Amino acid sequence: MKEKITRCSWANTDNILLRNYHDNEWGRPCHDNQKLFELLSLEIMQAGLSWQTVLNKRQAFKGALANFDYQIVQTLTPQLPQLLTNSKIIRNQKKLSAIISNAKVLTLMELRQKTFDQYLWNFVNNIPIQHHYHSHEEIPRTNQIVKQISRQMKKDGFRFTGPIVVYSFMQAAGLINDHEISCYRYTELLKCMDNGYK
Repeated sequence: MKEKITRCSWANTDNILLRNYHDNEWGRPCHDNQKLFELLSLEIMQAGLSWQTVLNKRQAFKGALANFDYQIVQTLTPQLPQLLTNSKIIRNQKKLSAIISNAKVLTLMELRQKTFDQYLWNFVNNIPIQHHYHSHEEIPRTNQIVKQISRQMKKDGFRFTGPIVVYSFMQAAGLINDHEISCYRYTELLKCMDNGYK
């Protein structure tokens, strides 16, 4: 008999997309610049909507936004009217414009010999913030550290990066470990940290 896996309460679902996202992505430290841009963009799209809605449209977003290659996305302003007619994605002009603008910020960052990975992980001294929550209801929507990061990101030119979006993004990208302590991923990520994520 297969052993039952204990997941975060929000991931106790029959929805395969949501479960796989929890098991394989959420909270896992990410250092891939393109992937980080994808996660930030998806969190921007999620604002005011359910995460399930975003996951359902993720593949369509990849098709519409050049697989989140930010060097290509930064050039998509002329295609914005066309993107807004694409019924397969979330058609929100402010969010799409912010994603294109953020792609330009990342491209300029690289011209200055700095990566998005370096920029983000410097905020946490390259060590994920470990929380110890028993239930998902305990997890805040943001905190003081994230508010400071949000302010700095806006100062550096990022758009649609308010504290709530940034907190969710940091959870997704593994800069914050907010898995419930009973979740099997919580323990796995702690072990990974002890081993230097090798």
